Amino acid sequence: MNKPSAFAFRYDDHSILTLDSIGRQVIATPAYSFAGEERPDAGHVIFQYTLSGQGYIDIDHRRYPLPPGTGFLVKVPGRHRYYYLEADEPWEILWINLRGEEAVRIWDLVTAREGPIIRRGTDAPLIAHLLSLLGTIAEEKATDKYRLSGLVYEWLLTLVQSSREPGKEVGASSVTIMDKAKKLIREQYAAPLTLDAIAGHCGVNRHYLCRLFQKSERTSPLAYLRDRRVEAALALLRTTEMPVQEIGRRCGFDSPSYFGKVFRAYMDMTPGEYRAKNLEFPYDAVYYG
Repeated sequence: MNKPSAFAFRYDDHSILTLDSIGRQVIATPAYSFAGEERPDAGHVIFQYTLSGQGYIDIDHRRYPLPPGTGFLVKVPGRHRYYYLEADEPWEILWINLRGEEAVRIWDLVTAREGPIIRRGTDAPLIAHLLSLLGTIAEEKATDKYRLSGLVYEWLLTLVQSSREPGKEVGASSVTIMDKAKKLIREQYAAPLTLDAIAGHCGVNRHYLCRLFQKSERTSPLAYLRDRRVEAALALLRTTEMPVQEIGRRCGFDSPSYFGKVFRAYMDMTPGEYRAKNLEFPYDAVYYG
């Protein structure tokens, strides 16, 4: 969604998360100014992000510049005012205005972690997701309140995920590399994959791939591979009568002893003991993340 557009919704249903308005706007006049203690939309929360140019927000008598890549989270009413000061370059913004207890809860959660000012690259998943949401509304003329509530909640989950570890968000090109690596590992976990083989498949060197995994997943590519192998082994132990040694081999473990060692590190028991404990572990699959 690359052109200015804005959409507002008016629903009386206060029982669900509600989208009040969303848009992309170019501001070129100092008349643009909103004070949190004077707005009529009490109970709402607002996220606004700078795409280009610069604006400002005053929070508790402190001024924060809002250059590209910077956004803010505020609640209404609140002790804040955001505005544009006349400059050579207009201020291009992206915003979303929400209502509902869950939105307020998430705003409180994120601001407790990061404060009211957040920083994300323009290609970060949080911003890409918001642009995609705006595009869906514009192109499909989506107005159903329940569908919009679901779409907005998906975006809120992206906000929570990125705020949990602010440095974890990576750019779009890095996301593509990560997706390619994880897809290979999920599909070929049983193969004798090496770090060099995974990196080569993604067209990067092993050191760069390790840095991406550490930033995005807080783990290494080989640890991610080991998680997938153990997940597969757990499923086979629970859903088949296949011998333990064969399960280890099919899940990519070099030897029965290594399979047993890794399995015990994850589950604090042997594969055979896990298979026998149906009542304590009544799951067909266990996933690590």
